[in-house]
Amino acid sequence: MGPYGGDFNLKIEKNQDFIYYGAMVILAIETSCDDTGIAILEAGGEASPVFSVLSNIVSSQTEIHRQYGGVFPMMAKREHQRNLVPVLAQALTSAKLANYKSQDTNSKLETVKKILEKEHSLFEQVKEFLTNYERPTIDAIAVTFGPGLEPCLYVGVNFAKALSYFWDIPLIPVNHIEAHILVNFLEHRVIKFPSVALVVSGGHTQIILVNGVGKYKILGETRDDAAGECFDKCAKMLGLKYPGGPVISTIASKAVRGQTSYKLPRPMINTNDYDFSFSGLKTAVLYAVKGKRLTKQYVEEMCVEIQQAIIDVLLKKTLQAAKDYQAKTIILGGGVSANSELRSQFKFKIQKQPLGVPAGPAKFKILFPEKNLSTDNGLMIAVAGYFHRAKKIAWQKVKVNANLRIS
Repeated sequence: MGPYGGDFNLKIEKNQDFIYYGAMVILAIETSCDDTGIAILEAGGEASPVFSVLSNIVSSQTEIHRQYGGVFPMMAKREHQRNLVPVLAQALTSAKLANYKSQDTNSKLETVKKILEKEHSLFEQVKEFLTNYERPTIDAIAVTFGPGLEPCLYVGVNFAKALSYFWDIPLIPVNHIEAHILVNFLEHRVIKFPSVALVVSGGHTQIILVNGVGKYKILGETRDDAAGECFDKCAKMLGLKYPGGPVISTIASKAVRGQTSYKLPRPMINTNDYDFSFSGLKTAVLYAVKGKRLTKQYVEEMCVEIQQAIIDVLLKKTLQAAKDYQAKTIILGGGVSANSELRSQFKFKIQKQPLGVPAGPAKFKILFPEKNLSTDNGLMIAVAGYFHRAKKIAWQKVKVNANLRIS
């Protein structure tokens, strides 16, 4: 429980590596969907930077949206408004950057009020916070400005603008998809390019060619539903709770392998491109469960087959892209990349050798973020912000782009 209350999960990680002289401290804000994330990162270095995580706080809305079977944007916006100040207070406290001192702020609060004119309840919390806490030793504020749910993005961006103005700290606008890729630098200081990135979540499924930081080309993406959305919808058809991906993964991991009697389609698995389509799989599940009694065995077998159908398509398309573009590294990111079976099968496919050939080094190096960094969080925004630190701008210039593309 932070100084402003709030119900959130505290995730603090430390990196004791040496930080270069002249390093910067970044406060990062993530509100693209239903997780309120704020992190503080110290970073230094150029080609292979060193990072030290000072704090990483995530407030999850999963329990709130679970009863509705999905994320409601306006409800998510309301929760962000409620959580941003408590999460910020906890992040600063954990990083030992929260200095309490009552001060006269009336001269600047009128502008803060205008910035947050559509966030009335948030303004009252921000007013109290800014009145009672000194400006922290922060060099920049990174914030997600897209893509994502527009109402949620606006709350985070307006909050960042208010802090930027009041504390006179420049902003770094961050692309949410790029952040899912760059967070891998936390554990891997050197990533060899060209790389092929698979960003797979509830809202996105994309294969991206990465020729370096800031150098991207979308090779393929879903033509309809994202993989994470497919997991959620299929889980709902089976009478399972939201979010569906983790639930299906858990059930599938406990099921008896190799005994499923159901075969679902692998949409677009043999097309000569890198695109995806998961609406057909969702429809196939709908017809498969229609009129069926959802016994424990039936649900287990369907979970195994649903998960494997999605994994098969993701694997084949990503590995084909890596071969075609002679990638040195395959990078995974996004909430679905936390799936244990997906990670395991990627590793197996990459390390697999032809029969009779001694095992040798894999052709590709595969990178995954830690599972808690696969889902949305402020730390990934901070890492991306550091790489784009030269793009610091004044708060008035940051605009939300819910449909932002990476290339």
